Amino acid sequence: MKTERKEIEILARGACVRNGRVLVCRNRKHGNMYLPGGHVDWGEDSRRALAREWREELGVPGKAGRFLGVVEQAYIARGGPTCEISLVFEVRCPRISATRPPPSAEDHLEFEWVPLKRLKRTGLLPVALAESLPAWCATPAAAAERWRGYSR
Repeated sequence: MKTERKEIEILARGACVRNGRVLVCRNRKHGNMYLPGGHVDWGEDSRRALAREWREELGVPGKAGRFLGVVEQAYIARGGPTCEISLVFEVRCPRISATRPPPSAEDHLEFEWVPLKRLKRTGLLPVALAESLPAWCATPAAAAERWRGYSR
């Protein structure tokens, strides 16, 4: 009998948007698509976590910019019930090309540019993010005004 997990995973995700397209990554083994980024480690600032994850996944530095929004999701994963909170930021990454997908620094990932207008039809997860991101990118100021980070 599996024990039910009782923790909430905190993730920092980055939206790098160029020419109306956003950079997404796909897990080569499972096929799921999401924004680059990953887990925030205990005691780590979410913007720093995003910069660390960006470098690990793409092999180049990326700088977290404005806060765009937050998405919660609960789902059943291979390890059982999972609950995530994704903090989504703009990302600036001048070392990647907007005309071709950047190479991955991790074998299990591949990247592609997807038009923001078609994001809902791509299978980007979580679904609420695919639905919200185009509007957040168009008018990020309202979300940014609600975000107040604190760290010691």
